[in-house]
Amino acid sequence: MSTISIPTSKHFLGLKGLPASEILSILDRAAHWEQYPEKVTNQLQGKFVSNLFFENSTRTRFSFELAQKRLGADVLNFSAAESSVQKGESIYDTVRTLESMGIDAGVIRLKPIGVLAELAEKIKVPLINAGDGNNEHPTQALLDFYTMRKQFGSFKGLTVSIIGDILHSRVARSNLWGLIALGASIQFCAPESMQAPELAQFASYVSFEEALKADVVMMLRVQLERHDKGIIRSAEEYREQYGLTVERASRMAPHAIIMHPAPVNRNVELDDELVEHEKSKIFTQIAHGVPIRMAVIERALS
Repeated sequence: MSTISIPTSKHFLGLKGLPASEILSILDRAAHWEQYPEKVTNQLQGKFVSNLFFENSTRTRFSFELAQKRLGADVLNFSAAESSVQKGESIYDTVRTLESMGIDAGVIRLKPIGVLAELAEKIKVPLINAGDGNNEHPTQALLDFYTMRKQFGSFKGLTVSIIGDILHSRVARSNLWGLIALGASIQFCAPESMQAPELAQFASYVSFEEALKADVVMMLRVQLERHDKGIIRSAEEYREQYGLTVERASRMAPHAIIMHPAPVNRNVELDDELVEHEKSKIFTQIAHGVPIRMAVIERALS
């Protein structure tokens, strides 16, 4: 039976600075949980884990909840819309309140950048990052790596193109830090208005034509809710210039795969026919989220 490495920090805030050995340990443990014959284990029986979502989520929240329940933990779901946050309570006071009540760990998603790092300095129970602002989304990147490793066996010599709204993407950042550690090559493709200049020293920006030559073509969701300042004129125009159309996908290498963190804006980032195409690993990625998050939760409480 594989074992999970003891983390250097009780919190799991991101992949930046995390060594390849720790990333691979999590992937190995996820493989154990993916193959585990029983749907529910008593691994974390008697532990209370709270899902603290200050920003809306469907896939990530349900994936974490399923992971927690499979591990036998008691789950407390928190929604900002139904909480005292609506009465003006601060995020810190909310998390500190639940810590005072006796939770053993918190899975947290929030919009403001920098708040999670501040919380981690004051909160004693382990906090797991389920997405903070445009900073990081480490468990999404881990399930992406797990999908890549199952497909290709190794990260050495692998080229990954991430296409779309790099500027606002926490997924792009976590993938960047993790793939650098694992020894893969990473490149970005984005409209000028969606590029993150501070990341250019770590990954080059290439043309769409060049991006299509990669082993992994990862399309990012167009975050329409973040573009109220007119960064993109229309979804149709975006598809025409930066969407993965059937015609563009036909130019990918025979062995290459399509990935997307979901939810997908069909016929915007990629054509409807490609979502469940034989090259697409989108629903495979979603399936891998549960064992990955089982490994991360177990690691935090080990």
